[in-house]
Amino acid sequence: MTDSVLPSVAAGRRMAGKVGLVTGAAVGIGKAIARRFAAEGMIVGVNDIDGAGVRAVVQEIRAAGGQAVELVLDIGQRGNMHDAVQTLARAHGRFDVMVNNAAWVHYEAIPAITEDSFSRMMAAGFASVTWGTQAAAQAMGDDGGAIINIASGASFLGLNNAMIYCGIKSGVLGLTRAAAVELGPRKIRVNAVAPGPTWSPTTAAVLPPDKARNRADRTPLRRIGEPEDVARAAFFLADTESAFVTGAVISVDGGLTFAYQ
Repeated sequence: MTDSVLPSVAAGRRMAGKVGLVTGAAVGIGKAIARRFAAEGMIVGVNDIDGAGVRAVVQEIRAAGGQAVELVLDIGQRGNMHDAVQTLARAHGRFDVMVNNAAWVHYEAIPAITEDSFSRMMAAGFASVTWGTQAAAQAMGDDGGAIINIASGASFLGLNNAMIYCGIKSGVLGLTRAAAVELGPRKIRVNAVAPGPTWSPTTAAVLPPDKARNRADRTPLRRIGEPEDVARAAFFLADTESAFVTGAVISVDGGLTFAYQ
């Protein structure tokens, strides 16, 4: 597991002048995406409900010469998501990239599912993607933009004690494809990234060393993913290099998903 040094802004600049929002960006994949976008010159809205985590990421980006905005909001609520996007759009006169990464991962057997756990997972993992897509589409101008939804290998597989999580992540793919069709005429591209097991504080808490080694051994590339692996795919989908790509899903899992099939 690594936490690589944030590259200098001078290393990129392919996104100079663009404005975007990354949800769930205090740790892990969201943090890596926010850092990568900022290193490429984007003005990045860093969102999470973890205020201390958001401030730490924003400070890190600014220390490296990047531009970032703190947005500590629960974006599972429609009004909060629209407020976050509009805060960026009004301040900078444009909005270009939306990364719907936020989720609440909770494993429980089917008999143990409650209205509370179901509602929390749906709000964080599906409602936020819905409202993020809606808010971004409303804020994007005539030049269009890019919406990137973070799905999961669970979008394709059945996992034990994860019925709601698998359902949500499968739903994210359906939402992505439908939005790509509807928003395509406005030059708004909508794509998804489906990570496999990826190191983060959450992963470290639920994946002890023996299970991590087993998972790595079952992966064709023989390792667990790093957040930066996912950030590279998100950057490609946000960049003009993917200008004719929409409705697509990029699996970033070292081949694990097809190895299970």
